[in-house]
Amino acid sequence: METKRITVNGIELAYVEQGEGPLALLLHGFPETPGMYRHLMPVLAAAGYRAVAPYMRGFAPSQVPPDGSMLMKDLVADANALHEALGGDGDAVIVGHDWGGFTTWGAAALAPERWSKVVVADVPPLRFYERRAAVPEQIHKNSHFYFFQMGVADQLVPVNDFGYLDWLWNHWSGDVAGYDPAEDIRAGKEALRDPANLRMGLGLYRQNFPADAFGTEKWEMGRLLAGLPTQPTLYLHGSEDPVVDEEILADIVAALPEGSDGVLLQGVGHFPMVEAPEEVNRRILDFLGK
Repeated sequence: METKRITVNGIELAYVEQGEGPLALLLHGFPETPGMYRHLMPVLAAAGYRAVAPYMRGFAPSQVPPDGSMLMKDLVADANALHEALGGDGDAVIVGHDWGGFTTWGAAALAPERWSKVVVADVPPLRFYERRAAVPEQIHKNSHFYFFQMGVADQLVPVNDFGYLDWLWNHWSGDVAGYDPAEDIRAGKEALRDPANLRMGLGLYRQNFPADAFGTEKWEMGRLLAGLPTQPTLYLHGSEDPVVDEEILADIVAALPEGSDGVLLQGVGHFPMVEAPEEVNRRILDFLGK
């Protein structure tokens, strides 16, 4: 697919698209690219959507933000500005994974008139993170949140052709037969290979989880994402991604509006769109009524 460019919210974003119809905006996370949605895009296009997957600000070939901001408020503003610039209407849907998932929670809650339905994978609403925040195994699983706060991460992450990203991807993957992450890892590395892009990728964690405010009343991202969507929402989560279990999933669905649903994908890790694409595609299409 051809990589196109569009300027929104004061920044030039690269994106790929497929299909015609109501907008389906697909937001990736770290260390990912729109390739995360290579299985979903043609399915959505065949179902009558214009599937658009942008490269997140700061991830090549999108622009490095001139002010250096990777704050959640700007990621959310990017998503809602894309809806406007791409001619989205009230039938548009938004899908997000990882950091794209955080962004989706915020964009859907702050501009409900733009998005008719919401799909998020593997990042629950922030209020549910505290349920396992003190579990030592979970603290260890999230070690990259703390490592990336350190200035030395800029030097260590690129060593051995970004060997840390190889480890991080495998650390969060499930045990799905037949899935080879090599292409996804390679694409993520290329999006962050330039030191300026890597600073922005690490800036997601440094700016949105600042050591002096994270978890306190001063935590800006916590305030921004305190609300939940009022639209029907599908929440997908891999069973091998320990942030959410069956009990927490049930509570998430109960907190979401009528028409919402949630699925714990068995044997799947943090990357369900590529680890279990057939099941994910089927569940998303069913949720959208297609």
